[in-house]
Order: sequence, then C-alpha cells, then structure tokens
Amino acid sequence: MRRPRIVVVGSINMDLVYRTERLPRPGETVMGQEFQQFPGGKGANQAVGAARLNADVMMVGRVGDDHFGLTLLEGLRQENIDVSHVLQTSGISSGLAVIGVESSAQNSITVIPGANGDVSPDDVLAAEDAFVGTDMLLVQFEIPLTAVLMAMSLGKKHGLKIIVDPAPALAEVPGEILQCDVLCPNETEAEALTGSKIVSRQDAIAAAQQIHVMGPACSIITLGENGVVVCEGPASCEHLPTFQVNAVDTTAAGDAFAAALGVAIAEGQPILKAARFASAAGALATTRAGAQSAMPRRDAVDSMLNGST
Repeated sequence: MRRPRIVVVGSINMDLVYRTERLPRPGETVMGQEFQQFPGGKGANQAVGAARLNADVMMVGRVGDDHFGLTLLEGLRQENIDVSHVLQTSGISSGLAVIGVESSAQNSITVIPGANGDVSPDDVLAAEDAFVGTDMLLVQFEIPLTAVLMAMSLGKKHGLKIIVDPAPALAEVPGEILQCDVLCPNETEAEALTGSKIVSRQDAIAAAQQIHVMGPACSIITLGENGVVVCEGPASCEHLPTFQVNAVDTTAAGDAFAAALGVAIAEGQPILKAARFASAAGALATTRAGAQSAMPRRDAVDSMLNGST
C-alpha cells in the first residue's frame, strides 16, 4: 500500500506542563507536583500523529526565532516531517501553551499564539506545492482563520480530502470552513457550534445531525470516555464505544484522533472503520504524558484494534 500523503496547516507550540492534585479555582493558589516541557501545538501534534502512523507529512506554519523555535523544528525533523514550509518569524516568540493536568487526567490549557498568529494566506499560498499529489489536509483553529480558508481553498483545488478540527471552540465559524469532508469537534466544541448542551448519547447524536446539516459530508463528535458519534446523514448516525485504558493525560487525545482519522481515510478505509482506528489512537494517547510525545505508533494502534476483535 502506498503511504498516504498528508499536509497539515496549523500551529506549532511548546507546551509547558504542570501537574497538580487538582486545578486551581479563580483566585486560588495550589501546590504543584511536577513541571515538564513538551513540543506541542494542535497542528504539529497532528503532523507527528500522522507521521507515526506511517504517513508522509508536510507541515505548514511558523515558529519564532527563539530557542523554542529551533527546538520545535528539530523535533519535527526527527519525526521525518517535511518542514520546508515552516517559516521562522523574527522578533516574536514561538507559540506557547501552559497546561495544567490534575490527578484525574483532566486538563486546563492557556495558549499564547506567538508566531502562530502571523501565519497568513500568503504563507499558505507559497506552500502550494505541498498540496500537489497529496491525499489529505488537516486544519485546526490555532492559526488565523484567513490562513485556514486559504488552505481549504488549495485543498479543494488539488482534490484533497479535508478534515477540520474546530479547536479551540469559536463562537462563530465561517460557513466556508464547514464545507469539508469531515468536521470532528469534541463535545465542548460541538456545543459551541450548535448552541445545545450535550449530556447524553442522544444529545450527541442530535448535535452531530445538526452539524452535518451545516455543511460537512461527515460529522464526528468525540466524547472522551463515552466514545464517538459518527454522522454521515440525517438517518445515518452511529455511536462507537471507546477503548478502555488507564488515562494519565488527555491533553492531545483529540489531535491523535484527528491525525489517525486522516491517515485511515487517506488509506481508503470506510468512515466507521476509520473512526474506530482513530478512537484507538486517541485512547492510546491518553496513556502517556505530553502532546507530541503521546502520539502512538502504528503497531500500537493495530495491536489495540486486533485485541478488541
């Protein structure tokens, strides 16, 4: 089988992670237990996730001209990701994410865009050669939406499948962005898109149906330990259970899911099989600390799938 070719247009961050028994409430100080530094950013996480699942990956984005930027670029190169379209921005920091993880494995994240905020439509247009002969485009919302729209325009021009991970959640998403092959929000992002609270599986199915009507060919809502809902049409929605694992950090589970979904669809897997493959990758990502460091490799995902049959 030919290795799928995937282009990721998105953010590249350094994640500064602290661990504590519980996250502080507003105005409260709590004692932490541990501090670590991990390469992250939703775009770069998904690029690493796809590369570890045996895809050929090209990254489009920006880093700063600081020490973090050099470290981030080297980390991507070590994953065999093409970074020829990652620009270094003078006089600005690389993107940063400050992540608090409590003992339950839940997290709270503050993102400082840095150079990610300078990713422009012109940057993406200059990387058009990365879209030629490529199977899949992955985009998220940690860079300006104008750049996301340009990426989607080029993706459609060159016949790529497009997966949109609408994170972080926005109060309003441009209609053009919803015209994609797959939109895969988590339940918080789905609530922002639909204006409806999700407290049950039926709520999630209704939300997936509502999102499908907005434009994507398929809507998939990830529900953490409650599995995923896949909707290909008003009467074609299915719930898939999650894989049982001992979670230690949920930080990049959604990125592992989106990356694996992109790889599976690019390989020609039908959507339900692709969503199950992605669910296995997302579950495995919660069993390791960090973001890019938690992205599972193909043999681990295949082993989990084989063990569940």
